[in-house]
Amino acid sequence: MKKDSKGWFIFGEIPRSMFVSPKTQSHVAIRHWADTEKPREKLLNSGPSALTDTELLAILLHTGHKSKSALDLAREVLQLAHNNLSELGRINARKLQKLRGMGSAKAVTILAAMELARRRQAGFIHKKTVIRAGSDAALFFKPLLADQYFEAFYVMFLNQANKVLHYRCISTGGMTSTVVDTRIIFREALEAQACKLLLCHNHPSGSLRPSQADIRITLKIKELGQLFDIDVLDHIIVSETGYCSLVEEGVI
Repeated sequence: MKKDSKGWFIFGEIPRSMFVSPKTQSHVAIRHWADTEKPREKLLNSGPSALTDTELLAILLHTGHKSKSALDLAREVLQLAHNNLSELGRINARKLQKLRGMGSAKAVTILAAMELARRRQAGFIHKKTVIRAGSDAALFFKPLLADQYFEAFYVMFLNQANKVLHYRCISTGGMTSTVVDTRIIFREALEAQACKLLLCHNHPSGSLRPSQADIRITLKIKELGQLFDIDVLDHIIVSETGYCSLVEEGVI
């Protein structure tokens, strides 16, 4: 302990780190953690079900940022989605990249993982190739469309025995509507030698009530189908909350 020229006591140099905000201090990289706490090692030793959503997402991100670990970044991503995986599926790359440390490669990895999850949920249709009711089609389309933030219109093409030949996205649009070109639908149907069609689109708003535009386009496609001897089985509307069948509702 010393005195300065004015008689004040000096207790030695105060470490600079005491003046540094905790947020700017460097983090402890995951590679320095105990193996039992590292997400990858934890998955290998205990299986994926033992990991939290944050830990699984951190594995996808691979690395964090100079001021945060991959786990910290994963936590921020989930907070952006209100800790809801369905909501995460609705977030686009541009919004993800607003997070510090989230580059295009990391954002694309998350989007690809969410799309794989959707396709896995819908994959049963490749085994169960016969559509017996609108609910069968809803189970297929809901994982693909329910968490989209824009409207998309799909058509499923079937043969006389209701076996699925294939399906296709006919159009995508904005938050409240999309334009459907009936010529594309019937050209595709004739090329596939389809005898039946099943229509489906989503409502990003979450509402399952068919609009007047939904009803008009359904009746138009059904009427045109009669000219080609192609039957429209149903029109399904899907959202996060469930589905609506225009046939079950008595609309068509």
